[in-house]
Amino acid sequence: MRDNDKSGFILSVIGYNIAPSAMYSRKRISYMYMGVKIYVFTGITHLMLYGMNVLFIVVDDLRPVLGCYGDKLVKSPNIDQLASQSIVFSNAYAQQAVCAPSRVSFLTGRRPDTTRLYDFYSYWRVHAGNYSTMPQYFKENGYVTMSVGKVFHPGVSSNYNDDYPYSWSIPPFHPSTEKYENDKTCRGKDGKLYANLVCPVDVTEMPGGTLPDIQSTEEAIRLLNVMKANKQKFFLAVGYHKPHIPLRYPQEFLKLYPLENITLAPDPWVPEKLPSVAYNPWTDIRQRDDVKALNVSFPYGPLADDFQRQIRQSYYAAVSYLDTQVGLLLNALDDAGLSSRTIVVFTADHGWSLGEHGEWAKYSNFDVATRVPLMFYVPGMTTSSVRQGERVFPYLDPFSRILGFVPQGQSKKVVELVSLFSTLAELAGLQVPPACPETSFHVALCTEGASIVRYFNASEEKVEEEKNGCDDSYRRFNEEPVAFSQYPRPADTPQWNSDKPKLKDIRIMGYSMRTIDYRYTVWVRFYPNNFRADFEDVHAGELYMVETDPNQDYNIYNNTSHGCFFKKLLGFLKH
Repeated sequence: MRDNDKSGFILSVIGYNIAPSAMYSRKRISYMYMGVKIYVFTGITHLMLYGMNVLFIVVDDLRPVLGCYGDKLVKSPNIDQLASQSIVFSNAYAQQAVCAPSRVSFLTGRRPDTTRLYDFYSYWRVHAGNYSTMPQYFKENGYVTMSVGKVFHPGVSSNYNDDYPYSWSIPPFHPSTEKYENDKTCRGKDGKLYANLVCPVDVTEMPGGTLPDIQSTEEAIRLLNVMKANKQKFFLAVGYHKPHIPLRYPQEFLKLYPLENITLAPDPWVPEKLPSVAYNPWTDIRQRDDVKALNVSFPYGPLADDFQRQIRQSYYAAVSYLDTQVGLLLNALDDAGLSSRTIVVFTADHGWSLGEHGEWAKYSNFDVATRVPLMFYVPGMTTSSVRQGERVFPYLDPFSRILGFVPQGQSKKVVELVSLFSTLAELAGLQVPPACPETSFHVALCTEGASIVRYFNASEEKVEEEKNGCDDSYRRFNEEPVAFSQYPRPADTPQWNSDKPKLKDIRIMGYSMRTIDYRYTVWVRFYPNNFRADFEDVHAGELYMVETDPNQDYNIYNNTSHGCFFKKLLGFLKH
C-alpha cells in the first residue's frame, strides 16, 4: 500500500471518506532540535523524527476547584492523578471570561483585540484576519487532527463547522444529545419537568438514555482505539460541557456533597468600592426556571443562602462527574498503549463565580472568572520516561476513599491561555510560530503568547518583586510574567445585556492586568465601529493587592497613586 493510500485508509477506518489530497502538503520546513537543524516534509504521511501525539482536554466554565489545586471539598481523583504526572500552573488566566472569545483566542494564539471577537457573532477569518489555528498548524505538520465535543464554540464564531476543514482532518464530532441541554429535562419536586439551573438527573430518563459528555468520552475512546494501530501522530481535542450551566449531571454525584457540608462563598456580598461597570448581573442563570421562581431583584439580588448552597453543591457534583469522564478517557489512553508517547494538556476556557462578590457565572475580570486550571503531562519531561504499555492513568472511582495526589511540579508563574499555541508547538518539536508584530491582521501565522516551556522547571527561583509592585522605571515587557484579560460592557451601570453585549452595543472595555502581586483594571471608552479603545477616557478603575486582599474585595484604586500601573498596562498592551 502506498503512503497516500495509507492516509485514506486511516480516515476510512475512523469513519470518514476524505481524499488524501485534501489534506496533503509537500512544504519543507526546518526546525532546531538539540542544536541540530532537521528538515521535514509536512503532510499526512511524513512523520517527524521527534514528536508526540497530543491529547488536548478543554473544559467549559471550570475554575480550579480541584484537589490538585488545594480544594479540600471537591473529589477529583482522576484529574489529580493527571496532575501528579504533570507540571501544574497555579496562576493561569483566560483572555476573556466568556466561551467563544476565549476559545478563539487560545486556538489562534491571538488576543480578543486581534480576533475582534468579544461576543459570539463573527468569524475571525472573515472579520479580522485569516489566522492559522493551533490544530491547523499541527495538521499542516503531519498530524491527524480531530475534535470531539465543544472545542471551538459552535455557531457563527467558528463558521458553523468548528473551523473545518482548516483545523481538522475529519469533521468534528458533537454529541447527538447536546441539543437537549436547555430543554425541560430536570424533574421538580412536583414531578414536572423544568429547565432548571440545578439539575441532577436520572440518566436513564434522559433523551437517548445518556448525556453529552458521556457520548464525547465514548467517541474520543473510539478514536484512540483507531489511532493506536496507526503510526501517524495525532492531535485529539476533547471538549467537555460540564460544569457549564445547566448543572445537569447524574444524580448519584450529589451523594459526594451533603448539603450540610456546603458553605457560602467567603465574600458573598457586593464589594463597597466595586465600580458598577465591573459588576456582572448573572442574567443567564436568571433565565433558568428555578431561579425565575425566586423572583430575585435586578441587578444585585441576592439569592437566598440555601439556594446559593444548592448551586455550589451542584457545581462540585458536576466537577466530580467531569472527573469520571476524564478518568475514563485517560484510562483508555493507557489501554491503547499511548501514554508513553502522548502529551496531555488539561485546561478550561475560563472560570465561574460561585457567589463571590455577589456574582454568579463568568462575565467579569475577577480571578474567579478568569483563572483556570492548566497542566501539561509530557512523558520524559514532567515525569520519568514511561515504558511502552506502562499504566500511568488507571481509572479512580471518586466514590472510593482515595489518597490525595501531589502535583509532579508546580509553577506559580503567571501565564495566559494565549500561550498554548506556541507552548504545544515547542513541546511537540515543531517550529514555534513567530511572535506577532504590533499590527498582525495581515499575518496568517504568528502568536501573541510566548511559549511557557521555560517555566517547566519546578525549582524556579522567585523573581524579586518591587515592594509596591510598581515603579516609574518599570521593567521591560518580557521580564515580569503578566496575564491580560478584558471584558466589554454596554454601559457604566448593569444592564440586561451587560454580561453578553453584542459588538454594536459595546461602549466600555475593561482591560485587566494580573501579576503575582496585584490585579489592576481600567474601564475605558470603546468604539465598536473601529475597535478603538480610548485610554484617555477612563470611566472607572480597580486595584487589588494579592497579598493583603487575595479575594479581591477591597478596591484601593481611588486612594492609591496608580499612574505607574497605568503606564505599565499601556506598555504591555502595546507589545
